[in-house]
Amino acid sequence: MIYDKKSTLTGNIDDPEFHQKIIDALPIPIFYRDVNGIYQMCNKAHEKFTSKQKADIIGKSVFEMHSKETAETYYRHDQELLQKPDEQVYETQIKHKDGTTHNVILNKAVIRNNDNEIIGIVGSINNITELKKTQKRLEMAQESMEVSSHMLHKISAGVVIIDSNYKVVDSNESFARLMGEETMELYETIPGLKGASVQVLVPGVILKMLTSVMQSGEDNLERDLKLQNKLIHISVVTLYKNKVVGAVIRDMSAPKLVRDEIISRAQRINKQNIEMVQKIAFLLGENAAEIEELLNSIIESYRYDDDE
Repeated sequence: MIYDKKSTLTGNIDDPEFHQKIIDALPIPIFYRDVNGIYQMCNKAHEKFTSKQKADIIGKSVFEMHSKETAETYYRHDQELLQKPDEQVYETQIKHKDGTTHNVILNKAVIRNNDNEIIGIVGSINNITELKKTQKRLEMAQESMEVSSHMLHKISAGVVIIDSNYKVVDSNESFARLMGEETMELYETIPGLKGASVQVLVPGVILKMLTSVMQSGEDNLERDLKLQNKLIHISVVTLYKNKVVGAVIRDMSAPKLVRDEIISRAQRINKQNIEMVQKIAFLLGENAAEIEELLNSIIESYRYDDDE
């Protein structure tokens, strides 16, 4: 009598409604199908996933519930599980009848009665569609980073990228060479100088430019200066506001760079005289000893500091 009384109490473990409440509380879609592939039970998460009410699910076969392709996948795996009863885990795509496609991982197992006879299959559906999209974006980002890094190391100008902690994210050999022998030796030990503190790698004037752009978030800051008896042009740009900045450093003592820079700047000064400027720049490339003096005379708006 005591046992019979307990079995009728709401919330008792033998109460079918209590079983339903348990699986309804789970955020993962749960289903139970009999050996014929007919849905006998599901939870609210499964209703939401399929966009169907429980009344429209229970009593229906997989072929009535899903697209032909998805139903055939379900049926094939169900038969494999029934023939070789064990836990079954696989990844697949579920195509709903509304045209949407979902990447999922299914976990399934057989259900047996008190006589140890298989009476159906219980399963859960883990929707990994957003995870797949994120994974794809990360793969594309990684590919882009690899391509960018490869290109960076092919650039003749010095390039360095730093994060908000003023640590080097990446740099190329040209940058290390411009910064001097000690930095070049470090570069040979640490590829790309990754993780190195930029404070110990660059002169104070360049550090001030990097700090200014990092803190202000301005798009670009350019300056000409002398470094170790070389005339250089440095351009600091924001790559990710207040988090990542990059610097491009060009040795203006190199004849070809001087020629290109003169043309570029002269275009901004006087487009009408570009042909004459090109001729002048060509001559400069053949007479490197006079480059700095002539550059100063042509680009009157720039003044070079003796910063080290």
